[in-house]
Amino acid sequence: MIIQDVAMSNIPITADIPPVIILGVKVDNLSINQLLGFITDCIDNYKKVVVSNVNIHALNIAYSTLWFRHFLNDSPVTFCDGFGVKLAASLSGQKLLFRYTPPDFIEHIAELAHQSRWKIFFLGAKPGVAQRAADTLMKKFPGLQIATWHGYFDKIKGSHENNQVIAQINKFHPQILILGFGMPLQERWILDNIDDLQINMAFPAGALFDYMAGEVRRAPRWMTEHGLEWFGRLIIEPRRLWKRYLIGNPLFFWRVFIHQILRFPLPN
Repeated sequence: MIIQDVAMSNIPITADIPPVIILGVKVDNLSINQLLGFITDCIDNYKKVVVSNVNIHALNIAYSTLWFRHFLNDSPVTFCDGFGVKLAASLSGQKLLFRYTPPDFIEHIAELAHQSRWKIFFLGAKPGVAQRAADTLMKKFPGLQIATWHGYFDKIKGSHENNQVIAQINKFHPQILILGFGMPLQERWILDNIDDLQINMAFPAGALFDYMAGEVRRAPRWMTEHGLEWFGRLIIEPRRLWKRYLIGNPLFFWRVFIHQILRFPLPN
């Protein structure tokens, strides 16, 4: 599905710690520094890759959406973006060492891009939001080059608006494309358009731009660092997220029990 220009053997996976498998999805044991090293290697060697991330919501989608499951497994790197995924790994006798979210390391990517003179393209969110997010990074790293485009366009492959967006991205020649459409729309868009994009790395990042621009508050640090970010998000956006967490979280752990512990086969 995704053209992989990077062999799995070249990915700097943590020594002696293999990826874990949760509900049929590979999750890599990769630290932030190793992820940054992987990105640098891909850009320096002109490779085109997708870096994906998974939380409970993503794995629930992958459970019932086969193309999305394949997308995650075909990505050269899929990192853990949720304490629930770490807990599921532990419950099934596996070891998952690292968990981080896009807001945790976007400044690391920006700093690396600034030092290496890479360009970044932000695609997604409401008009103006991605630009405000970009402004926060360009203010902190003067000279950093970021272009933006909102996410309110016709995303059907071959449509005039979709072609226009691809043309804008390619005209800017970014090394890194970060998308904020939400799952699984951003992954579907990458899958449909990756061959037409002149980039080195595509990175689906969900609500990253909203957080950076101050559109949505993030849960307090004591929550995000102790496995309660989901609860903080539920309090902040109950109407939008109640089903994801109050139904999705218990459903996820039931599925882990059935398929990881009792070993019933996954649906195809």
